[in-house]
Amino acid sequence: MPISNQPRDHANEAHEALRRLAHATRKMEDPTDIYPVLGELSNSLASLAQALHQIGDFHDGPAHKRSWVTGDTRTGRAASYQIAWELHRAAEMVHQVAAGIDRAHEVEATIAYDVRDFPTLAPAPRRSHESGLSL
Repeated sequence: MPISNQPRDHANEAHEALRRLAHATRKMEDPTDIYPVLGELSNSLASLAQALHQIGDFHDGPAHKRSWVTGDTRTGRAASYQIAWELHRAAEMVHQVAAGIDRAHEVEATIAYDVRDFPTLAPAPRRSHESGLSL
């Protein structure tokens, strides 16, 4: 199947992936998943900030000069500037959120979890006398 290059398709995929992540993190059974999840979230937010800036740049560019809004071109230009402002502002907020996650990610790296506290991670106990054949 060919990979789509349509922004709306990727936005929908990102939404679905984040929805599934929110569901999966309701009850985390393996604490060693936290470090890589934080790393991926940080990288994802960097990409989100970039996308928001780029969409804002679209409204900063020639589009606001020839306003694609029907009717009063001044209204279209004003709307375009407002959209650009809000998107660039949101991108900077996302950047700040990513910085907070980066700091949490760094601290998470200092934690060593004891697998005995997490039964699903502990290796199965070895039996001293296995029944059956041995080599």
